[in-house]
Amino acid sequence: MSRPNVDQEVTGAAAQAPTSFPMPAAKGALPILDSILFTDLLPEVPAWELSAGQRHYRDPFVGITEAGEPQRGLYPLTDTGERPREAVAAAVAYLDALAPYQRTLAQLPMDSPDWRLWTNAIPTWSPKGLRLERLDASLRSLALQIIEASLSPDGYALVRSAMQLNGALGELVDDYRDTLTEFSYWFTIYGEPASGDPWGWQLMGHHLDLHHVFVGSQVTFAPVFIGAEPTVAVSGTYEGVRALDEETERGLDLRRALSEDQEQEFLLSATLSPEDLPEELAGPWNGRHVGAAGRDNLVLPPEGIEVRRLTGDQTDLLVELLRVYLDRMPRVHADAKLEQVLRHLDETRFIWRGGHDDVAPFYYRVHSPVLLVEYDNHPGVFLGNQEPARFHVHTIVREPNGNDYAKDLLAQHYALHHGGRMEHQ
Repeated sequence: MSRPNVDQEVTGAAAQAPTSFPMPAAKGALPILDSILFTDLLPEVPAWELSAGQRHYRDPFVGITEAGEPQRGLYPLTDTGERPREAVAAAVAYLDALAPYQRTLAQLPMDSPDWRLWTNAIPTWSPKGLRLERLDASLRSLALQIIEASLSPDGYALVRSAMQLNGALGELVDDYRDTLTEFSYWFTIYGEPASGDPWGWQLMGHHLDLHHVFVGSQVTFAPVFIGAEPTVAVSGTYEGVRALDEETERGLDLRRALSEDQEQEFLLSATLSPEDLPEELAGPWNGRHVGAAGRDNLVLPPEGIEVRRLTGDQTDLLVELLRVYLDRMPRVHADAKLEQVLRHLDETRFIWRGGHDDVAPFYYRVHSPVLLVEYDNHPGVFLGNQEPARFHVHTIVREPNGNDYAKDLLAQHYALHHGGRMEHQ
């Protein structure tokens, strides 16, 4: 799968991005300074919603479950045969290049609770890690090389596009220029990459939250939040950069292949207009998302059509959709994860909200015992559209039943190799 860039023709509904966007919201309307959101200056409801990650990251970890207790035995330790040599080398080079005072901020213990402290909005705390924007070009390049070595070419291209579109948004609204920039993201190494023990990294900032953990030859890439407002830059420094076309198009392909007779099983609402939705799904911050920041222990009962009730062609389209998200990882890890998902395909469900023409906003969710994928169109936050729109996209990927942040794999690894001495937090 190839992701569109400025030199590639884009077809389908994703090609129909507007050539202009709604007027920005009022300048300085949000109390953001130097990439920190001051919730004490916000009304109660947005302050509460936007601080969820900060309020819950020290809660005892359970994971996303269907009824409160995680299913066990879903994430076995295996040997993929793929050792992360390139990523380890890149991480060691980066850490060795840092000044001592920088390294104390750049690297945290593997069991740090800060793994779970993230937000797709603007942080309401002073984040750990080093902010890429404040690194010199050589150090920033070394940090980016770790991310590039950990992901597939398509995955890395998507990450960089999301970062650039954040910069494009800053140019478009001509505001928050210390926050809406290409490199206003915090990067943290966890553990000791050269030790042979599990280690990982976190990249956190507006519309981009990545958690990548190496356990032996296995990889967990979850939670992952990737979004953009807008999804294409139509002018300025980043003109032509776009993101999340495949996530949009493959979702529409599946929806359009489903029949009217099946709608009663998967279609939860025909629009995303707030008046047509439950109050908890109509807000401007999380929208329809259920697995956003601060919801590591979400109880999510099954909803939607069971995949076993789909036709063969429809099932193939679902798998193609999931591959879009899994192919952000290197092929061997994407294939291993897909094989795991396929083992639980009969237990997997799909839901949809909204329309499915070339312009209507929509939401979809794929909920498997071992994978949760969400896609949502949002109203404007920095732009002025009051209704959800196709050009504002949020996506989330999680590993339910206790393996976000590789928690399940790590517990098994430490029990096997270290007598369980590192607590499964």
